[in-house]
Amino acid sequence: MPDRAAIRDEAHRIRRVFEAQGAEPFEAEILQPADTLLDLYGEDIRARAYVTADPLRGEQMLRPDFTVSVVQAHMESGRTEARYAYSGLIFRQQDEHPERPTEYFQTGLEIFGGDPAEADAEVFATIAAELSDLPVRAVTGDIGVLIAAVEGLETTAIRKAALRRHLWRPERFKALLARYAAPAGLDGLRGGLLARVKAGADVLAEAGPEIGLRSGGEVLARLERLAADAEEPPIPAEQVALVDRILRLRGAAWAMAAPLREMSGVIPSLSAAAARMEARLAALESRGIDLDALEFEGSFGRTSLEYYDGFVFGFLVDGQRPDNWPPLASGGRYDAMTRVLGNGRAAPAVGGVIRPEQVLKLREAQC
Repeated sequence: MPDRAAIRDEAHRIRRVFEAQGAEPFEAEILQPADTLLDLYGEDIRARAYVTADPLRGEQMLRPDFTVSVVQAHMESGRTEARYAYSGLIFRQQDEHPERPTEYFQTGLEIFGGDPAEADAEVFATIAAELSDLPVRAVTGDIGVLIAAVEGLETTAIRKAALRRHLWRPERFKALLARYAAPAGLDGLRGGLLARVKAGADVLAEAGPEIGLRSGGEVLARLERLAADAEEPPIPAEQVALVDRILRLRGAAWAMAAPLREMSGVIPSLSAAAARMEARLAALESRGIDLDALEFEGSFGRTSLEYYDGFVFGFLVDGQRPDNWPPLASGGRYDAMTRVLGNGRAAPAVGGVIRPEQVLKLREAQC
């Protein structure tokens, strides 16, 4: 196992490579405000973050990554285009993998502005070059395709919002989609409670004393929304089948745009997603990436950071499952997060990170 000094040196060496290609060095405080940031990270990181209370600054956390801090600083600067490189420790609890370190080095590159396809390709190719001497395979995905598919469904805005919210929770997403595709009807939901709400019954009077923070009016309003939703028409079966098909897409990345073009006949919003994919593939190929060897998985990235909303990628050790050996590198596009942290002003943004500890560990394993 590589020692800490060697890992630190490798982290800083990779950062200097990024800086030599035009990235500005970026430093982030180890202790970060928790309130806003935890909402951006998503369920997985929220559960694994180290959180503490400061009597003056409120709830704080040890930084679980660098990206959110980079975005905050960039959006506050008011600049349009920039690129940043960083290296340092991040902190995450490892309840599911107690053998893994809870603090480890991470080196990253983030690009703001410019042509999205070219920026995606640059981040990917730059990281690929740093791992070119190692037995790794690259896997890509596109959360933007799934978002486009959900946006194109023939259903209500409320249902689309619920599906988008659960894109990163595969089982919950699947259950919601099935429910919206084949509604049980009022009588079959909540033991008939929603049917009674629709009929005007005073269900709160029969429920006993109020318990919890929600008022009776809020509870009733929620029940009325659920009752109204239960009477909405189902999502067309053909569209549901296409969403399932997207999630099961797997193969060479170059071959994925064609089926999306075909599916856009049923869900038109997929046409723009296919165009973005084609532009990105062309940009990757122009940077020397072998598209025949580049894998694509329709569901890739759905259990990682929730701020990704476009191209996602990971570099995995050949012959190893992620459970046995974590990715050596990963990243993706997160345009939507810039709008949140920019108070409505958005910027195209993509980034990726390398785990130097895993890089050195794999090099040692080859010796």
